[in-house]
Amino acid sequence: MKAMDFGYRLCCWTLGIVFIYAGVTKLFDPKIFATLMDAYGIVPDILLMPAAVFLPVLEIAAGIGILFDIKGSLTIILGLLILFLVILGYGIHIGLDVDCGCFGPEDPEGQAFHGLKTAFARDLLMLAGICFAFGWRKTRGISPTPFIYYLNSYKKMKKENMA
Repeated sequence: MKAMDFGYRLCCWTLGIVFIYAGVTKLFDPKIFATLMDAYGIVPDILLMPAAVFLPVLEIAAGIGILFDIKGSLTIILGLLILFLVILGYGIHIGLDVDCGCFGPEDPEGQAFHGLKTAFARDLLMLAGICFAFGWRKTRGISPTPFIYYLNSYKKMKKENMA
């Protein structure tokens, strides 16, 4: 059981780090990420820049959340991953030959392969990790910590430091 508990933590930490890294690299140049999103033709022009900022911020927040096992973060990552799989699947279906945009403008995979199938396979692997994490939580009765707990702890610590 200890090895599986370690596997659960490793899985969550890996997902968290991947999502934080992906979000941070996209935020370095949201204009390029907006251009990559525009290649798919599914986001209206007026929403490209807001989406190019919102999605990476959500990725970072969910990635940090899963590192601390905050309630809802794994579900957000699942939702984002399903969204990404649908978009990548659409791009593969219509024959796009573009960088997936997964890790921002300096994505080595995008520069080397310039294809979507590798990104789709990687996302399926991450989906398997999410399924494992949800299953292990259910099996072990693991309850993620509500965000409000961390917020209240911070308020209490701040109040004690002021006294």
